[in-house]
Amino acid sequence: MSRPPTFVPPPGARVYSLATARGDFAVVDAPVAVGVEPKGVALLLPGFTGSKEDFNPLHVPLAERGYRTVAVDGRGQFESDGPVTDEAAYAQEELALDVLAQAEAIGGPVHLLGHSLGGQISRAAVLVDHSPFRSLTLMASGPAQISPPQQERVKLLQDALAVLSMAEVWETIQAMEPPEETETPSLDGGLDDRDDLRRRWLGTKPAQLLSTGHQLCTEPDRVAELAALPLPFHVLSGSRDDTWPVPLLDDMAVRLKAWRTVVQGAEHSPNTDRPLETARAIADFWDTTPNGTR
Repeated sequence: MSRPPTFVPPPGARVYSLATARGDFAVVDAPVAVGVEPKGVALLLPGFTGSKEDFNPLHVPLAERGYRTVAVDGRGQFESDGPVTDEAAYAQEELALDVLAQAEAIGGPVHLLGHSLGGQISRAAVLVDHSPFRSLTLMASGPAQISPPQQERVKLLQDALAVLSMAEVWETIQAMEPPEETETPSLDGGLDDRDDLRRRWLGTKPAQLLSTGHQLCTEPDRVAELAALPLPFHVLSGSRDDTWPVPLLDDMAVRLKAWRTVVQGAEHSPNTDRPLETARAIADFWDTTPNGTR
């Protein structure tokens, strides 16, 4: 489970429901820093069990580079509504159409960035229609299904959701975590980190977890399809990743002829592990694509 440093939005950001043709989606919308020339807008998609708050550490450094960033809870994630039991509502094609609607509502073209599961949903969206996007960044998101150990973790979660409530699954997860993973001090005077994480978990719809977990375990390799599109690509990861091994991400970058960044000292969530280095790499890439063409 991703652990944002804080659920408190950065200074100047707005938290609201973005109205789209496919429903409303909760967002954190951070404007360009005062006195900085605007360069573009970016849509940020979180990963499995994640939320828009996972990008909180990136908003300010990206705003200082001239980029407005809009981080979104996808359908059924945290503060975005969705069906509780209808897994078909979370099919990858449906989530991809949601992304296209979000980009239209924000006003494009936009840079698109997806973390982990969000990367695979981003990929599906640009394969439907790449025209609303200036670029695609795949952050800690690989070419096909997740690693076998991570597939086992997803299977355990699916088995638990079949017999337990979301609250009961949360308590089970907490009981299995080492103490240092569950005892996090309060930040910025807000709720205890664990309380916020629990609130996010309980806000996420079980059907969303079941459907997207299945996607992560069965996703085919679509890199060749993606490489055929006239978009600039960026493959960004930490120096260690147990969800998609780094050599696999290296190979994907070669196949995409992509800009490649490895953030030293980061693992599967470079956005929270090394946010300043990650934001710098993202902005450096966006700066090379002013017109959204290679």
